[in-house]
Amino acid sequence: MVPQSEARVSPQDQGFSVGDGVFETLKAYKGKPFSLMRHWNRLVNSCQKIYVQSPVFIAFKDMIEQTIAANHLEDTDARVRVTVTAGEGSMGAPRGSVEPTVICTATPAVERAVAERVAIVPWTRNERGALAGVKSTSYGENVIALNHARAHGAGEPIFANTAGHLCEGATTNVFLVRQGSLHTPPLSSGCLPGITRELVLELCREHHIPVFEDNLPVSALREADEAFLTSSIREIHTISHVDDIPLSLCPGPKSLQLRGLFRKLISAHTDP
Repeated sequence: MVPQSEARVSPQDQGFSVGDGVFETLKAYKGKPFSLMRHWNRLVNSCQKIYVQSPVFIAFKDMIEQTIAANHLEDTDARVRVTVTAGEGSMGAPRGSVEPTVICTATPAVERAVAERVAIVPWTRNERGALAGVKSTSYGENVIALNHARAHGAGEPIFANTAGHLCEGATTNVFLVRQGSLHTPPLSSGCLPGITRELVLELCREHHIPVFEDNLPVSALREADEAFLTSSIREIHTISHVDDIPLSLCPGPKSLQLRGLFRKLISAHTDP
């Protein structure tokens, strides 16, 4: 455990030199990490896909709890990130034989505006790519898209995939209401298997809210009655505008209903 000012990685670390790594971002409520097991399972899956050894669950849990405590965040909400890279190697792509680099950080969670503006970006997700569905540290495409969105007055970019179907945000999954029905892109679209997305789908099934995982054209988001983003940090975040086009319902009834159910879930279960 070291102060941020003293934390260092090798210039030959593969996460730094070639973006060879994965990560998880989760939220802790009053010092308690939420959905810890689901985040660990996704980290293990991501590590397997890039052929990197993942931390065991108890080490994952301990490092998160110790980092929260070291930052005195037990009485507030916190943003926690665990990063796993391939460790030190040559300056090219070949892997070294050393242990992975594992880093955990924790900072206070930042409040967001009640609703978010999004912008559909001109670049696509490759649903057939090697990193499809992996929470990778290779983040260049997301950074460019985020800068594009912010230059157009939006806080989150939205990607189509190579087939022209709605896929995901740079840091979020997306849901929309169309003709009264709730829709979200399927995992086959190339979107990240979001933890909050998964929990929202489970809440829909539990409370008999019809929801469809289906391929829709990216233009369907502009035509939606209401829409919202999901992520561990944002939870359920209403979309107000798509490419400067206001949605008619913000927040809409589905967004409000699911937001209420999700908050109850957080209060009732630390690790649902």
